[in-house]
Amino acid sequence: MQYLKLALFFTLLLVKTATAQLALSQKIAGFKTLKIDTGIILTIDEPVNFNYKRPLKVILYALPNGNTTMQTYGKKLSANDDWHFDIQHIGAQTAFIRETDKHSNYVVVYAENDLKSWPAWRKKYKNADQVITNIVASLYEKYKNFNPEIYLTGHSGGGSFIFGYIGANNQIADYVKRIGFIDATYAYNTPQHKDKLLNWLEDKNKTLQVIAYNDSVVVLNGKPLVSPKGGTWYRSQLMAKDLTEKINLSNLNLSDRMDFFNKNHTIDFVLIKNPEAKIYHTNLVEKNGFISLIFNGTKFKSRNYTFWSDRAYSKYISD
Repeated sequence: MQYLKLALFFTLLLVKTATAQLALSQKIAGFKTLKIDTGIILTIDEPVNFNYKRPLKVILYALPNGNTTMQTYGKKLSANDDWHFDIQHIGAQTAFIRETDKHSNYVVVYAENDLKSWPAWRKKYKNADQVITNIVASLYEKYKNFNPEIYLTGHSGGGSFIFGYIGANNQIADYVKRIGFIDATYAYNTPQHKDKLLNWLEDKNKTLQVIAYNDSVVVLNGKPLVSPKGGTWYRSQLMAKDLTEKINLSNLNLSDRMDFFNKNHTIDFVLIKNPEAKIYHTNLVEKNGFISLIFNGTKFKSRNYTFWSDRAYSKYISD
């Protein structure tokens, strides 16, 4: 009878352990939504097959102006669908990234606010940058047991979120391993940001990626799209120039782009020229821009994709 009780005890123990592991696996997998009282919604896309022994990269993607999370995630367009669903495809590009690098876990956190504009949201709240700092710190704490690398990325007005974080802190946290801007450097300011970026980049394990295009030549409705010094073309070059104060960057001037980069491309500014004065603002994301932002400077650079070329992730786009 004692043996029976003992066997039953160990059986129940194994069942509880398996159930706990399954619950944890289910908790990690799928999408979660967190709402913050300042009108922020965080949507967390975690891998279904989460391997606890693999490195974890948590990518915070600050949404562009005018986009919802679902639009940013993307889908195949059907009749009467909003065109915003077909210009980012961060969901499909994430799937491509996970399929290409199976040795890491990638979590993508979509950061949206109720104004659909991070610059407008930061103007509305006096403590905005502290809220941003708390969000980044909270994401690190959420995954702390997995020793995560935090990536701060964004497109368009999403860059304001990143600069809000940089500006609010004396130094960029060590767990922030990669910062990436896709046509999102409008808010770059030398006095506020240069030294903090330089200090952060002293660690060779840190990565800075910038993608932009020549928006200074674009005319929309008879007016310049941006001021001479207000667009990402000017601001990105200013940032690159500021970094050369302490970092040696090579300059490659090609027919279609300029490139400022260090030896391993862990620091890279890819600036698309624009002789036809077109608006390439969303094309920079669509043409494998998010993939490039994550893989540039790694062994996966240009593996099965080319930046500024046809979509490499088409088969992953949701119906």
